[in-house]
Amino acid sequence: MQPRTPRRSAHEPDSRPLVRPDDDVRLSAELSAVVSGARRRAVRDGDRQIDTAHLLHSLLESDPEVRSVFDGEPQLARLMGYLVQRSIGYGLRWQGSVEDSGALPVVIRAEGYSPLAGGAMEYARARAGRRGGPTLGIDLLAAILVDPEARAVEVLERAGIDAHVVFVRVDSRLRRTG
Repeated sequence: MQPRTPRRSAHEPDSRPLVRPDDDVRLSAELSAVVSGARRRAVRDGDRQIDTAHLLHSLLESDPEVRSVFDGEPQLARLMGYLVQRSIGYGLRWQGSVEDSGALPVVIRAEGYSPLAGGAMEYARARAGRRGGPTLGIDLLAAILVDPEARAVEVLERAGIDAHVVFVRVDSRLRRTG
């Protein structure tokens, strides 16, 4: 009987994605679901790492508080369209490349995340820590909007949504709640 998966020689590159299973115990159940969705999306899109656009898409789909930040945005449907089209057109130029603006220290190397997405996860945790609460999806949304070179920011801008305006909205909401 032949094995179902062909064997690779030691010299062949591993073509499997680097995206790892969900094993970050520091995440709340809600954020774990967001990261799981982003990981599935990255694998489906053929990306080796979760980037900020994967995180944004997953946040918008699974977190009602994040979605409420975009209430009244006439371009929300357009934004979702760009995010959905990523694997069939928009965003294909990102395949095989690493999302990194160079603005974050190289020390941040979260397994399975682009440097910017890994930095955003750490920023969200630090932000929640300063607030004294659990890391929320809204913390992660704020974190992915910080770097103007982030793919999530590029998608927002292309959809006609000013990322800075959204960040200010998120920041003021977080200040009000604690």
